[in-house]
Amino acid sequence: MLIDSHCHLTDSDFKRDQAEVLQRAQAMGVERVVCVGFDLASSLEVEALARQYSKVYAVIGVHPHDARLVREQTYVILKRTAQSPRVVAIGETGLDYYRNLSPREAQQQAFRGHIRLARELGLPLVIHDREAHADVLRIMREEKVNEVGGVVHCFSGSWEMAQECMDMGFYISLAGPVTYNNARRLQEIATRVPLDRLLVETDAPYLTPVPLRGKRNEPGYVRYVAEKIADLREITLEELARATTANVEKIFYRMATSTS
Repeated sequence: MLIDSHCHLTDSDFKRDQAEVLQRAQAMGVERVVCVGFDLASSLEVEALARQYSKVYAVIGVHPHDARLVREQTYVILKRTAQSPRVVAIGETGLDYYRNLSPREAQQQAFRGHIRLARELGLPLVIHDREAHADVLRIMREEKVNEVGGVVHCFSGSWEMAQECMDMGFYISLAGPVTYNNARRLQEIATRVPLDRLLVETDAPYLTPVPLRGKRNEPGYVRYVAEKIADLREITLEELARATTANVEKIFYRMATSTS
C-alpha cells in the first residue's frame, strides 16, 4: 500500500468530489493521504478533513506565496490547531523565488517563524523550495532544522542539496515531474537517494504525472510516481511502497499513533 505524502484536498478543484477522490485513491492502492494547508483557512480545513476521514492526516502552515499575510496571531492559531493528533507536521513553508508572490524578506521571516514553531512543538517540517535553493539551505542551517527533521517536498534541487538536506534529518519527496521525459536530473536523484530517505507524493491537484499529464492530479495517481521510481531503481513497486510507507510513518510519527 502507498501513501500520498503531500496533496491539497481542500483546493477548490476537489470541492465537488472529495469523497470520490479518496475512494479512487484507495482503489489504486493508496492507503493514506497527507493533506497540506497553504494558508490559515486551509490549514483549519485540512485538520477538520483529517478528523472526518480516518485515512487523511493534516499538515498546517502558510505557503510562501502568502507569507506577507503572516502575523503573530497566525502562529497562535497554528499552535492551537497543532494540538490535534491528526496534525502530523508544520508546513508547507519555505521560499518561492519563481513566482515571488510575497516579498522575499517576508518569505524568509515566515520560513523562520514556521521552523521555530515546529521546534517548539516537536513536529517535523514540510519545506517548499522553488528556485531558492541557497537561501533555503542557509535558513535551514541557521534555524537548526536538524532538531526536528522533515520533508523537502517536490524536490527540485541538485544531488548535493539533497545530500545536505538528508544530513539535516530530512527526507526527499518526489512528485509527478520525475515521470516527465526531460527530467533526467530528477530521475538520477530518484536512483541515488537511499531508499530509507525517499517519499512519493502528488502535490494534487498540481503536477499530474505521465500518462495523465494535462488532467487534474489526485492522490491515487501517486501510484504512477511510485511505478516510475521503482522502474528507475530496478526494484518492484511493492518494495518501493513498503519503504516509502515506512518512511512516512517514521518522519510523521503521529501517523503511527493517531486515531480517527
